[in-house]
Amino acid sequence: MNTSPPGPDTLPGPGTRTPAPRGADRHATAWAAAAGVVAVGTGLALGELAAGLVSPSLSPVTAVGGAVIDVVPPGVKDWAVALFGTADKAALLGGMGLVIAALAALSGIVEFRRRFAGVAIIAVFGAAGLAAVLSRSELTPNAVPVPLFAAVVGMVLLRWLIRRLEDWQADAGMSAEAPGATPQRPPSRRRFFQVLGGTAAAGVLAGVLAATFRGAAAVVSELRSKLALPAPASPAPPIPAGAEVRLDGMGPLVTPNKDFYRIDTALRVPVLDPGQWTLKVTGMVEREVSLDFAALLAKPMVERHITIACVSNEVGGDLIGNARWLGWPVRDLLALAGPKDCADMVLSRSSDGWTAGTPLEVLTDSRDALLAVGMNGEPLPLEHGFPARLIVPGLYGYVSATKWVTELKVTRFADDVGYWTPRGWSERGPIKTSSRIDVPRDGRSVSAGNVTFGGVAWAQHTGIGTVELRVNRGPWQQAELAPGISTDTWYQWKLALPLTPGRYEVQVRATDLTGAAQVEDRAPVAPSGATGFHTVRVDVKS
Repeated sequence: MNTSPPGPDTLPGPGTRTPAPRGADRHATAWAAAAGVVAVGTGLALGELAAGLVSPSLSPVTAVGGAVIDVVPPGVKDWAVALFGTADKAALLGGMGLVIAALAALSGIVEFRRRFAGVAIIAVFGAAGLAAVLSRSELTPNAVPVPLFAAVVGMVLLRWLIRRLEDWQADAGMSAEAPGATPQRPPSRRRFFQVLGGTAAAGVLAGVLAATFRGAAAVVSELRSKLALPAPASPAPPIPAGAEVRLDGMGPLVTPNKDFYRIDTALRVPVLDPGQWTLKVTGMVEREVSLDFAALLAKPMVERHITIACVSNEVGGDLIGNARWLGWPVRDLLALAGPKDCADMVLSRSSDGWTAGTPLEVLTDSRDALLAVGMNGEPLPLEHGFPARLIVPGLYGYVSATKWVTELKVTRFADDVGYWTPRGWSERGPIKTSSRIDVPRDGRSVSAGNVTFGGVAWAQHTGIGTVELRVNRGPWQQAELAPGISTDTWYQWKLALPLTPGRYEVQVRATDLTGAAQVEDRAPVAPSGATGFHTVRVDVKS
């Protein structure tokens, strides 16, 4: 056995790292993962802060999220809406956060094992963020360097943190190998935790500041709260007596703003200063028109109750709502521009670049298609299109209900397409006659006797003639139909059925005022809206 002291060739030289023993190194991989999460998280937070300062309408996170929304197949979008409903944006952001955290942890682990390998992963992050930013319609020159800045910060921080971790592990190994040494916690361990904690704190602070600087929504909300809407030149007709059916569990006839569904592609709600907002009418017109918000409010306003629905609404779904809208008739706006005879479509554009193709005829006929500024007696909520949006009776929202609208381009279906049409959805999107059972809910237990069913039915811009129910596929029984506010809104209905103990299947169907019955055959929401009878099953107890 060689017991001679180590010679010069065996002594650790300057810059040489002695591997740490198992006991000291067993958690190194976990700390490397933590370093990756902190480095990438801080880089993203500083990127969001930079975006808040130089590019409020577009940041790397919103750009990537918007790109994800754009590229997912329609079936995935339908699944997300069906699963998460109006919380789909929060679900997407949460999912993005989990993926980013996982990849960030991987970058830390890889960087600890192979120098610059983790840095390369973050570089790919940056390239993806840049590509997403460049693809967005809200792109401004100021937005371009932000994802690069975030990536560079993340790379520098990752290399710095991993170096501190390497120092700790090397010092721990040297201390353990010293003859007769008592295991110590080397100063490099403390330095690693100091820089890790300090970097994490800086990231949190950057996130808080980003939220503050990106708080334009708060400023616009203040402007909105002080905005006085003009009195309508044509007020909404009064709601007929008995139009609202009052049953436990039934929703109100007019949907409160806070409960109104929201389905759109905006990952972050666009924040538009009404003082800087303008709407342009362009394209195949005799003269282009530009309208600011003050000029819009000075126009003779029309107030109407109108029900709107999302094409993603499943049979029996709740992606539909009825509100009292205040706005200027779109036909009057288009009349100022003078559409040319060969035009047949209006491509409306949102501030975030989203588009909808609406038949020109429905914007110029007698229906109350509105450039809306008010909802249920108050200015439009930010998430519902403030300062202005389109409301068109009779069409699904994907071809008509553009929020945060900034342009109306008069064109042709042969020349332009809206956002969803090339993704497999139908071109014109007329709303289909449908009905829904709201009470009792599917799967509920009720007491035997007269069981009162209630719900809503709609055939916007056509009107509902009758609503009928059938039990266990038996004969149809006509329900009591409440008077509608107008043919542009849904109708409520109710029917008491004598039921003995047992299990029952109850279906509902509607017939519109032209005599056309609701379609019984089941069809999915794509490409033109779901069909089929809404069915509930109830257990009747003695």
